Amino acid sequence: MLKGYEEVDYGLIKQLDPKPFDYGFEYSNNYVKLGVLGLQMAHLRYGFIRGALGDVKIDSVLDVGYGNGDFLKVAAKDISGCFGTDISNEYPVPPDCSFVDRVDSQHYDLITFFDSLEHMHDISFVESLKCSFVCISLPWCHYHSDEWFDTWKHRKPDEHIWHFNDKSLVSYMDAMGFDPLCISNIEDVIRKGVDSFENILTGVFKKR
Repeated sequence: MLKGYEEVDYGLIKQLDPKPFDYGFEYSNNYVKLGVLGLQMAHLRYGFIRGALGDVKIDSVLDVGYGNGDFLKVAAKDISGCFGTDISNEYPVPPDCSFVDRVDSQHYDLITFFDSLEHMHDISFVESLKCSFVCISLPWCHYHSDEWFDTWKHRKPDEHIWHFNDKSLVSYMDAMGFDPLCISNIEDVIRKGVDSFENILTGVFKKR
């Protein structure tokens, strides 16, 4: 294992002693530069969730780490109750959406973590989420070797604290009380990797 990291429960890889990271307006605003590409990603994500859930009706969604709000903009066209929370509230939620301070403020039909869960220092709170479904999307860590991991573009010390592959994500969510409905690398359609391996891991889970 690369120095400064350890493998913990569920096969997860965690950075040891991460330093504080600045998540402010500029961090979220960087995603505005994606323009149409960012909205395409939001539509892809929402379509993937709808496909995984089938005919299940979703009346409320909380996007954890909503960034510039692209996903909420898309979801708000179909879901009446759209909420967002972020470590920084400097970037406003989109119109027809509401900002919340806490993930446990109420029950939501769906809670989403798009490129956010891997940033959090403590991820044990997922077990107590008040929801029916969760969607998680984050970098897919294959950890072929210490050398591979050392130069992996998604390692990002102090920013990305946790690193998952498909098996560790399913095991972690099982321990949190969620069953997998669909595991995919669908975001690779837009977010191209630099090698022949899957780049982005996305999963939809149902709470038991």
